[in-house]
Amino acid sequence: MLRLAVTARAETFDRLRDPLAARDIEVAHLSADGRTIRLDATPVETFDVGFVYPSRTSAGEALSALHALPWVNDREAVLTSRNKGGVLARLGAAGLPVPETTMVSSPIDEADLAAAAEAFDWPVVVKPNSTTRGTGVAKATDLDSLLGIVDYLDLVHDYRATGDKTFLLQEYLPDARDYRVMVVDGEYAGAVERRLSDADREAGRWKHNVHRGAEAAGVDLPDDYRRLAERTADALGVSYLGVDLLATDDRVVVAETNARPTVDAATKYVDDFYDRLAELIRRTADEYRRG
Repeated sequence: MLRLAVTARAETFDRLRDPLAARDIEVAHLSADGRTIRLDATPVETFDVGFVYPSRTSAGEALSALHALPWVNDREAVLTSRNKGGVLARLGAAGLPVPETTMVSSPIDEADLAAAAEAFDWPVVVKPNSTTRGTGVAKATDLDSLLGIVDYLDLVHDYRATGDKTFLLQEYLPDARDYRVMVVDGEYAGAVERRLSDADREAGRWKHNVHRGAEAAGVDLPDDYRRLAERTADALGVSYLGVDLLATDDRVVVAETNARPTVDAATKYVDDFYDRLAELIRRTADEYRRG
């Protein structure tokens, strides 16, 4: 039986374990979150392949070397997807639809920021370039509120080693439907629509991140949306990818991507989701063994 290293012991770990075990792949935990990693001793546990590269990339490099691990989504895939601005630039260059977006480096002069904001209608979305789960995303309703948000970003960038001191100004698409589309090995593998409750919308909430309380319901996605997600994965060269689409009545855009997507309930995916995922895992291990 093939042994798969999964570094996060959360929803994805639990949901992968039984379906992959039925396909002769053991899901085992390889901790990448601990504060210590012994570098001068032979690891007790062995693995054949890793699922997705850890978010802590330095730990990931050490664990990859200690366990001689290939990854279904390797370091390059994770870093590519994490760079929101880079993703949008690459997709735009490939002719795929993306939101109107400007990348900004912190700190920025107020006059330059005001000039950049003139390209947008208010409100405008402000996104840190490298965060996940909606962390730090804000909506500015006018220039004063935008300047205030950016002041806070400057403080964070000054006093914490954030690494990436860029953020995005992005058009706000009111009432857009929010989809997370899964692509496995280049092909559509299912989708969910992320929705806020009526009470949340009435309270003024607008972000659809599940980790912030939105619900994810399985949907039968239109063929053109499926193809857009597949073309996105192809343009980025990522084998296992979550693609976030925003759809209004007259357009659909790729908002961002996630190379470390949470696996949802199997009922929200295509019937052969786990067959295809297992095949991708096995092929990754085989290609590594063959060199």
